[in-house]
Amino acid sequence: MVNGNLLIVDDNEEILVALMLFLREHFTKVHTRKNPQEALDCLHSEDIDVFLLDMNLSPESSKGRDGIELKNTIRRINPHAVVVFIVEWGDAELANAAIKAGANNFIQKPWDDLKLLATVKSAMDLSKSRQLVASLREQQRKLHIDQHPDSQMIYGKSGAIKDLMRTVGRIAGTDANVIILGENGTGKELLAREIHRRSERKAEVFIKADLGSLSESKAESELFGHVKGAIADAFNDKPGSFEMAPEGTVFLEGFTSITQSLQVKLVNVLKNKKITRLGSNIAMDINARIISATNMFPQKMVLDKTFNKALLNHLNTIRINLPPLRSRMEDLPLLVEYFLKKLDEKYRKNIGISHGALKKLEKHHWPGNIRELNNTLERAVILADHNKLSERDFLFKSRLIPVEGTAMVDLKQNEKAIIRKAIELNGGNLSRAARHLGISRRTLYNKITKYEI
Repeated sequence: MVNGNLLIVDDNEEILVALMLFLREHFTKVHTRKNPQEALDCLHSEDIDVFLLDMNLSPESSKGRDGIELKNTIRRINPHAVVVFIVEWGDAELANAAIKAGANNFIQKPWDDLKLLATVKSAMDLSKSRQLVASLREQQRKLHIDQHPDSQMIYGKSGAIKDLMRTVGRIAGTDANVIILGENGTGKELLAREIHRRSERKAEVFIKADLGSLSESKAESELFGHVKGAIADAFNDKPGSFEMAPEGTVFLEGFTSITQSLQVKLVNVLKNKKITRLGSNIAMDINARIISATNMFPQKMVLDKTFNKALLNHLNTIRINLPPLRSRMEDLPLLVEYFLKKLDEKYRKNIGISHGALKKLEKHHWPGNIRELNNTLERAVILADHNKLSERDFLFKSRLIPVEGTAMVDLKQNEKAIIRKAIELNGGNLSRAARHLGISRRTLYNKITKYEI
């Protein structure tokens, strides 16, 4: 017995009784109504999961106009309603009209009981999934409203940041897709959230899809969702990023790492504005804005034939280069002040910073950018036993890794030895080794494979 609420609408009493007697053995609630007005009265008093609508609800109707009109009214009341039309056997024209009219599926009469049950159960699964997605979206909206993202990290008085924010001001209100290029730790996600916050979609959901280190099936599931059993460990249905934010913003981080075949699928999704969960054959409309981010060079990857040109064209309506911290050092005092204030709240320490310490921070190269600055200040605040950070609180280690026994003229062997040494120095932890080397985890994996380390 499936826990679900089903409404059947047909002007034929015999059909209503036959459907009701069969389906009530499988679903907890089954309602029957003979005309649109009775159906709408039921809709206002019951939380209906699935609607079974005859397309011709009166003897004089034809071409399914009654059913389509009722479906449209139901959808205006409940935009997420799952509708299955009932059509006459062999009426291909009416079946096509049902699908074009936006039905989720259709059944033909006389029906096969097993096919009928499978169709209605599939529709019920879709309804429950949509209800879950709607609930998750509402949670995301509340989270977005309640959150105060670290937007100050992408503000400042430097020329580079002022130019950047002028560009953001011009593009945020449009629906143009955006690619953000920048080094690790520069604040690409924060910039994407700022664009969303300033856009007409700000009341909709912002969803991040982190694709950097996922397998093809996991990345596809992250984007499009899956049904139970579609991939390994898929114990339940799962909505994807596009389904979660059909009218919002989807932020694709690390998109340059997805496989060529998934790139082609993503092109089709962006072109047709429809997605299908893995393991399903039900297409869903989407209208999300796409903001992508990478620390790679996608144009060069297109030239190297490692990235799909059509996909880049879809994503690259607007390109923004996010400057590294070393290119906006006028902003460092503001960032330090901001981070220290947050750290004061976190650790209940009222700690300032000396002029000499600030000057020392300004001389550092900051290969890890804003993220490294935050981590550096947090470490100093935790270890400090005084109320003002001084120069001695900041000891910057050389990022150079000593390698012995390798000829300096052999670049490949040097790189292989350096990677091995970094892994050894970090106790086999590949994430820490990647940060030590100043590269992404995905790049490190690729090099490990390349050099057979």
